[in-house]
Amino acid sequence: MPTITFNGISKSFGANTVIKEFTAQVPDKDFLVLLGPSGCGKSTMLRMIAGLTEITAGELRFDDRVVNDLSPKKRDIAFVFQSYALYPHMKVRANIAFPLVMDNHRWWHHLPVVGALARRAVLKRPDVAEKVDAVAAMLELTDYLDRRPRALSGGQRQRVALARSLIRDPAVYLLDEPLSNLDAKLRAQMRAAISALHARVRKTFVYVTHDQVEAMTMGTRIIVLNDGVVQQYGTPKEIYDRPANVFVATFIGSPPMNVFVAEATGDGLRVGDRLIPASREVAGRVAARGEAVIRMGVRAEKVTIHPADADVENAIEARVVNVEHLGAETVVGFTLRRDEGAGVVGAAATSGLFSARLAGEVPLSADTPCRVGFDLDTVTWFDHASGRRVEL
Repeated sequence: MPTITFNGISKSFGANTVIKEFTAQVPDKDFLVLLGPSGCGKSTMLRMIAGLTEITAGELRFDDRVVNDLSPKKRDIAFVFQSYALYPHMKVRANIAFPLVMDNHRWWHHLPVVGALARRAVLKRPDVAEKVDAVAAMLELTDYLDRRPRALSGGQRQRVALARSLIRDPAVYLLDEPLSNLDAKLRAQMRAAISALHARVRKTFVYVTHDQVEAMTMGTRIIVLNDGVVQQYGTPKEIYDRPANVFVATFIGSPPMNVFVAEATGDGLRVGDRLIPASREVAGRVAARGEAVIRMGVRAEKVTIHPADADVENAIEARVVNVEHLGAETVVGFTLRRDEGAGVVGAAATSGLFSARLAGEVPLSADTPCRVGFDLDTVTWFDHASGRRVEL
C-alpha cells in the first residue's frame, strides 16, 4: 500500500491559484481528512490525488513513484462521490459489481445486444458473485442486493457507494463529503461505519469534509485548509490542543475557541476594560516580547461562569446572552460588553459573543450579569498581528 507524498503541489486555474505549494507525507494505512470551509481547495486536492484534475506544479508520489501523469485507472484508487453516483436502472448487485464489469470491458461491448450479454455473463461469474456477496455482507447490504437505488434510504445508498469502491480492493480510498446529504442520525451511524471499515480493510483513506466533528472523530491525521493554503497538518489531538493559528483555533471545536484581545499593563492583563486578577506575571512575559497586545485563546470547556458577586481568582465581569440546555451539558453565550444582553438582535447578537461549555444543567438565564473565569495555564497565546500561536 502506498505512502502518499505531496511535494510542493500547486494548482491554478488561469490566474486563480487554489492550492499553494503544499508539502506533506501521508503514511500508509492512515485516515487523512482534508478539512476546511467551502471553496478552500479540499475537493481540488482530492481530485488531483485521483488524477481527475491536472497538477499545475510539484510532484505527487505513491511511495517512490511519481503519479502526476498517470491516468486514474492506473493509480489503483477508488472514489466515493458526494452524490452516490449510483445507476438508477441497475439493481444494487449490479451497481456494486460495476467496477469489475468495467475491468472486463472490451470495445465490442459497445454493441447494444453484445454489451448487455457480456455484462450479464460477468455478473454471473462465481468469482464476481462471491466478491459482491462478501462486500455486501461487510456493509450489511445482503438483503438489498435485488433492489434498485430508488427503493433505498440515503444511508443505504451511501453504503452501496462504499461497497462499489471496496469491490476492486484498491490501494487508496478517496471520499468526497460522502455524508453531506444525510440527516444527523444517519451521519453519526455512517461515521462509525466508515471508521470501522477503515480499521477492517487497513488501507489509506483520504476524506474531504467541512464538518470538524467528522474530522475529529474519524481522522488519524487532518490537513486544515483555508484559501488554498495549508494552515496545519497533524493528529486531531495536536490540532485541537495546539492550533497553529487563530483560524485553526476558531474552526476546530464546538463551540469554537474563544479568542480575546489582551493588553499587557503594569497591573496585569486587560481584556477590554477588564483587568484579569493575578495576571501580572503573565503580563510581564507578554511585554517581554516587545508587543503589549496579544490574543488569548480559551477553549469553551475551560471557561467557568459564576454569580456576579462571586469572588473568583482570574474572573472578570460579563453578561449572559443566551443559554442552550443540551441535557448532559449547557452552552452559555456571554459578552464582555456591559450594556448588551438578550435584547440585542441581528449581527450584533453574535459580534463579540463568547462561549462556555459547562457540565450538566446550569441555573443561568439570559441577560443577567455574571463573572467568567479561566486558568491562565490552559490559555493558548497568539500573536496579535499574524495570528500565529506563540509560546510565553
